[in-house]
Amino acid sequence: MLRILAFLLVVLALSLGFGWLADNPGSVTFDWQGQTVQTSMMIFLIALGIFVFAAIVLVWLISAFFRTPHTISNWVEGRRRDKGYSALSTGIIAAGAGDAILARRMTKRSQKLLDRRREPLIRFLDAQTAMIEGDHAHARSVFQSMESDPETRLLAMRGLYLEAERVGDEKAARFYAERAVRLAPHVPWAGGAVLDGKSIAGDWDGAMNVLEAQQNTRLIDRDESKRTRAVLLTGKAMDRVEADPKTAKAAALEAHNLAPELVPAALVAAQACFRLGDLRKGVKVLEKSWTYGPHPEVGEAYVAARPGDSVEDRLKRARHLASLRPGNVESALCLARAALDAGDLQLARKSALEAAEIEPRESVYLLLADIEEEDTGEVGRVREWMAKAIRAPRDPAWTADGVVSEHWAPVSPVSGRLDAFEWKSPPQRAIAAQAHVLDEAAQPTIDAEPSGAGDADGGRPGAAAPSGAANAGPTSSGADKADTRPAGETARPAATAAPAAGPSPKYLPDPSRPADAPGNGSVRPAAVKPPAQPGGTPAQPEFGRTSEERKEARFG
Repeated sequence: MLRILAFLLVVLALSLGFGWLADNPGSVTFDWQGQTVQTSMMIFLIALGIFVFAAIVLVWLISAFFRTPHTISNWVEGRRRDKGYSALSTGIIAAGAGDAILARRMTKRSQKLLDRRREPLIRFLDAQTAMIEGDHAHARSVFQSMESDPETRLLAMRGLYLEAERVGDEKAARFYAERAVRLAPHVPWAGGAVLDGKSIAGDWDGAMNVLEAQQNTRLIDRDESKRTRAVLLTGKAMDRVEADPKTAKAAALEAHNLAPELVPAALVAAQACFRLGDLRKGVKVLEKSWTYGPHPEVGEAYVAARPGDSVEDRLKRARHLASLRPGNVESALCLARAALDAGDLQLARKSALEAAEIEPRESVYLLLADIEEEDTGEVGRVREWMAKAIRAPRDPAWTADGVVSEHWAPVSPVSGRLDAFEWKSPPQRAIAAQAHVLDEAAQPTIDAEPSGAGDADGGRPGAAAPSGAANAGPTSSGADKADTRPAGETARPAATAAPAAGPSPKYLPDPSRPADAPGNGSVRPAAVKPPAQPGGTPAQPEFGRTSEERKEARFG
């Protein structure tokens, strides 16, 4: 639009000029070498314009003639450069696609067409092609040559860092990452690598400095920064809680305030408070953590907060803790365990059954087995609960990168990743083999009596043995075998032998049958309690530790 307007203005100016000359005619006279030339003013101006235009054209032609070699050279160089960048672009695409042959061919072509000293992408393509070809030594040498160029130094450090990670040289990888952070703190890969490296080395203060730099450059958001700082402070507190509980308390409380849902922060804060004698503060921290999300470790620490408390006092604490989050499986389990230790078996069973209704899982049924053993001592019922425990979903545990750990850690032991542990249920285990082990444990360890013993009276259950059967030696009847049980066990009638109709399936104890009754119709003797070992120590039951031993393992 402006160009059109300018053109119109020029035409208008020329028109006005020629019109003015037409209205004001004049003449021009030239006297040169005795000759006089006279013409009108209009013709003189037209001739002058033609002369100026011809002079400009002549000067341009002469200049173009002398600039022709340089122009041709620039055209050839430009065409060569265009071909080189086309080859470079094709090579980078081929390297990204994993086509090593095409990438190497394009690398050589771009090196031939372009000045590799002035074009850093050629060296980058050379290094990428070498990595695809598996020539990592050549790739490292190219990256090292790129490190001397300020334009490609950060790219070279990235390549050298990846190579160090590939060969497992953590020291070299951390070295290049730290150099990259000094050059560009906003680079995510370098900041994350340095943060993980310092966390693995236990340099919590250095890791928090890196985290602060990342937050200042807005590399991570505020919520992620708070969570990561809480994890770092928790790791610092865990390292110093024994030697310097005061510093550990300050770090853990800050971590707990930043991330109240982080259970390890609350646990180490409470531990530091207890070591410093600040019982009230430690209890408040555990209660706050429990309200955010009940956790079994928090419950154990809360119940045993004050050493020397009686089991009744611990039960009172468990009641209060369970009242903070009623209807939760962890609340019910915490109360059930405390009630079992206090001897309130009715409350323990009620709370454990409530937990089983909320979330049936392994620990719930194991606790019910402990309660059953303590309350009734019926082996069949105990085995029933244990069988359910084997088939129940696993309890949540600290899991990181597929590894289940007994305790939380700020860094994954597999990948070295910060804040990798999660409290979740591990993958379901293969329970068939364990069920088979339980079935084998339920089978008798003594050979079943001959089928003829049960047929003496037509195979009727509860048939009486002959008068002389008591002295018949090892071939006594099933009724006599029942009399060999320890005192306190109920005698059972003799069972008939199962017909030979094929192998009977494996079974688990049925709560509707007596503890020693077989589930497949075969005859087996009553379970015999293990004899006492030398020194008066009874042998271990075949289904695991006793409830007293489990209590001792929990509370020392």
